[in-house]
Amino acid sequence: MNFRNAVIADLAAINEIENACFPPNEAAGLHRISNRLDVFPQHFWLLEDHGQILGFINGMVTSNKRLIDEMFNNTGLHNENEKWQAVFGLAVSPEYQKKGYAGKLIHHLIAKSKEQNRAGITLTCKDYLISYYQKFGFEDLGISASVHGGEVWHDMLITF
Repeated sequence: MNFRNAVIADLAAINEIENACFPPNEAAGLHRISNRLDVFPQHFWLLEDHGQILGFINGMVTSNKRLIDEMFNNTGLHNENEKWQAVFGLAVSPEYQKKGYAGKLIHHLIAKSKEQNRAGITLTCKDYLISYYQKFGFEDLGISASVHGGEVWHDMLITF
């Protein structure tokens, strides 16, 4: 198993995993994923095994400690010189779920963010995932201002 940055040639596989893991109102869609790969591929990590993509984690670098909905649509907000690594998506292909791969992706993101001297990582999650992210050191900051996909989210933050 290895981690690597995604490239545009991975777009179809990433899109397939995205659509399998997120409902239509939350999924990024082909165009958004393509934009992310164009703008911040160095912040789009894949976990693969023998050439098979198992899952991914991605997001822009921002000055915001909390995600705002505009970030999901506007890759122009990415600023490599800022301090916070945002997470837009963590997804593992359904046939590889419940095997610890999402945790491996989170640990990889934490390590990379520390290497890049980020202040920490920010993400949003639904109620049922709060305790999952807390296992990695994330703190629940409460209900998010984000209404992405028409859902209720919690702001989660880990500071280094």
